[in-house]
Amino acid sequence: MDLNRTFFVTTVCWQRMSFFKNTRKAELLMELLAHYQREKKYASHEFVIMPDHLHLLITPAENLSLEQVVQLIKGGFSYRVGKLERKRGLVWQESFTNHRIRDEEDYEQHATYIRMNPVRAGLVERAEDYPYSSASSKRKNSVSKDLTWKSGSLEPRKLVV
Repeated sequence: MDLNRTFFVTTVCWQRMSFFKNTRKAELLMELLAHYQREKKYASHEFVIMPDHLHLLITPAENLSLEQVVQLIKGGFSYRVGKLERKRGLVWQESFTNHRIRDEEDYEQHATYIRMNPVRAGLVERAEDYPYSSASSKRKNSVSKDLTWKSGSLEPRKLVV
C-alpha cells in the first residue's frame, strides 16, 4: 500500500458544539462524504462523525492537496446545511489537524482509533453499532459502502473490525 499521501485528519465543530447529535446533519455529512468519494476527490479509508468533530483516514486524489479536500468537505457541508436551514452560521472551527501516515502499523493504529472513537466516548458498546462511521455494521454490506476504499485504488473493500 502506498501511504505517501494518506492522512489522519481531525476537524472540530465551532466552539465544540455537538452539531452532529442532530441525525439529519450527521446524515447530510455522510451524503457529502459519499458524494466527493464518488467524484473521486479522495479515497476515504475510515471515518467517524462524532457529535462535535470528524475524523478521517483519507488519501486525496493526485490532483488535489489535502487542504483542498478538507475545504471541499467543510465548505460543501456548510453550504448544504445553510441551504437546509435557510440561515448562515459557523459550523467548523478554522483549520484542521493532520498526521501523514508513515507505514502499515501507523495506518492500522489510526484506523483502530477512528473505529473505536464512539466506544471510547461511551456512545456505543461496539464500534459497528455506531451509525455514522465506516465501522458501522449497517454500512458493511450495503450499497452505501462508497466511503471505504482500498488505499491507492478506487475499488471498494470490506471493513475489518
